Amino acid sequence: VESCVPLPGVAVDWPAPSWVGTFSSTRLGGVSAGPWSSLNLGTHCGDDAAHVAENRRRVEAHLGRQALWLNQVHGVQVASDQTKPWTGPARHLEPGHTSHSAGLPCADASVTRGLHQACAILTADCLPLLFCHRQQRVVAAAHAGWRGLAAGIIESTLQAMQADPGQVLLWLGPAIGAQAFEVGDEVRTAFVQRQGAAAQAFRAGAPGKWWADLPLLARLRAQAAGVRAIYGGEWCTVQDAQRFFSWRRDAGVTGRMGHFIWLQAG
Repeated sequence: VESCVPLPGVAVDWPAPSWVGTFSSTRLGGVSAGPWSSLNLGTHCGDDAAHVAENRRRVEAHLGRQALWLNQVHGVQVASDQTKPWTGPARHLEPGHTSHSAGLPCADASVTRGLHQACAILTADCLPLLFCHRQQRVVAAAHAGWRGLAAGIIESTLQAMQADPGQVLLWLGPAIGAQAFEVGDEVRTAFVQRQGAAAQAFRAGAPGKWWADLPLLARLRAQAAGVRAIYGGEWCTVQDAQRFFSWRRDAGVTGRMGHFIWLQAG
């Protein structure tokens, strides 16, 4: 893949092994205009297709490898580059929460044990999760909106990694913050019915409404699954319009950031 000027990103600050590579993009460094300005990586949100293709080309050049895009559907399916091959050039395929592309897995996480491709997740308020192992050469990325998180996307991803959760490192990327994520009773119930400790992640708001702490909910679920080393989770996409796309802040007309993890020689 041709080289290019490095893209700005959020620092993935965790003690990962030397063979783990990561990149978490911001909205900066691309060619898109308007509400998608400028590094929009989502083909399903109304942006010019040629702009998205160039943005994806820049990201793949920055990564030095192909990105394994998904058809994200707010579920708990995990795709593996070992068992479900991706087809075609990634930048010409469509991820998207609702519009699907032929040949791409409908999944909200992916796992790789190979050196040549990067697991990729798109977000614009949902929580991106990156996983690696202290000793084994296996990495994963997951997309955690509240539905997927409540349904078990973290547990499904850990299972697909086939690794001891106590040796897994987890990084929480930029997502909607607790002061901005207003939800209804059904969201709180979905978490508390499965894990009583989740009640601490909800603060009462207007009648029937709650302020939900999505990163804390992810931490609690990961800890219950046996993960001890958890990092990140301090950025709010809604509050930082200069750096992040936000579906809620921008009334659904916005771009998508990308979050990537891969294995490299080392």
